[in-house]
Amino acid sequence: MRHILIIGTGKSTSYLIQYLTEKAEKEQLHLILADKNLENARSLAAQNKHVSLQEIDIFDLEGRRKIIEKADIVISMLPARLHINIAEDCLELNKNLVTASYVSPEMAALDKQVKEKGLLFLNEMGVDPGIDHMSAMRVIDQVREKGGKMLLFESFTGGLVAPESDDNLWNYKFTWNPRNVVVAGQGGTAKFIQEGKYKYIPYHKLFRRTEFLEIEGYGRFEGYANRDSLKYREAYGLQDALTLYRGTMRRIGFSKAWNMFVQLGMTDDSFELEDSENMSYRDFINAFLPYHPTDSVELKLRHYLKIDQDDIMWEKLEELDLFNAEKKIEIPNATPAQALQKILEDKWTLKDHDKDMIVMYHKFGYKNGSERRQIDSSLVVIGEDRTYTAMAKTVGLPVAIAALKILNQEIDLSGVHIPIIKELYDPILDELEEHGIRFVEKEMPYLGYNPDFVAG
Repeated sequence: MRHILIIGTGKSTSYLIQYLTEKAEKEQLHLILADKNLENARSLAAQNKHVSLQEIDIFDLEGRRKIIEKADIVISMLPARLHINIAEDCLELNKNLVTASYVSPEMAALDKQVKEKGLLFLNEMGVDPGIDHMSAMRVIDQVREKGGKMLLFESFTGGLVAPESDDNLWNYKFTWNPRNVVVAGQGGTAKFIQEGKYKYIPYHKLFRRTEFLEIEGYGRFEGYANRDSLKYREAYGLQDALTLYRGTMRRIGFSKAWNMFVQLGMTDDSFELEDSENMSYRDFINAFLPYHPTDSVELKLRHYLKIDQDDIMWEKLEELDLFNAEKKIEIPNATPAQALQKILEDKWTLKDHDKDMIVMYHKFGYKNGSERRQIDSSLVVIGEDRTYTAMAKTVGLPVAIAALKILNQEIDLSGVHIPIIKELYDPILDELEEHGIRFVEKEMPYLGYNPDFVAG
């Protein structure tokens, strides 16, 4: 019997656990689901004989290592900042590790030691990062194998509500950690390269600089820039590409509306609000507006943001119940971002039978001799319900597939890796296609580059 330890059993683990339990009999697997709160794990395990539950305190070093010691491989589905604790344990106890999160500087620094022990710490194995890397590198490598040279790469991913469950003016519901949505784009200026010129977008302008794109059968979307598109320049081998841009997808109009919160300062996570637990939603809005002895909160907000009463932006704000004087934030010492998150969760939480949607779009521009070509590649995955979401499927399945292949010694690598090499992405993408996660590609003449044009 081989033991797979899954640490963290939150919203993204439903398909991960389902996949491994379905393989358990044939593959001789036993799953250990470890979490501080085992409520979600119990519902997902459903008293499966191949699964056991284990309470874990991530900050209890001795207790944590006793649990990890039992495993043949470890999957960490914890928040990204906590992976390093698990990684250090895995290094000490000679365990391979898989995560769905970005490689932190601390994780990258372990590479030499991990290689020396012959271990593999495979990170960025979710959807974004993860499926985006694998699907992009498959096409980029195919272009190069045919003698092509990459000119452009753009990539967008969005976790959205499916059309059949889209019932609010924002065309949005939370499909992953709400906090990450509220603080998205903070902590640095977005940077990318476009037609050979470096471009920068500071946070206060991020949601007013959007790209527009269309996915056949699903309509139009907008995308705003991710924080640092350039960090994958070397990883993807795109040092000579004229355009490299990675972004997040939303439905048209979301970014303009979200920008209202940014301009008010309500997404700030750097300070605490006084007496926040007793603050009403209306009080919260008013706290960011100038004082006036007679004007209402509504009137002050319309003046401050220059919104006409018949503007759809106003309707979007009203739909969130922002002006309710009875509902309380109920969070002691809340930051503005935490207070805003509480308000949004009232309206944007998936209902039991709501379906979410993952949308991904890649645009590749390349030349081969004198010919210039473009490949558009898109992916749409629709969830089943609030538990078996498209987000959980596209995050959890790549992690599960990779973990089993490492356990079965089908992947022969050591060190700290992300899935950008053929021996990782080919078998995992092939198996994902069996689960309905497949890209649609179209090739056409490339119009995105004019050799006589000097970009400004």
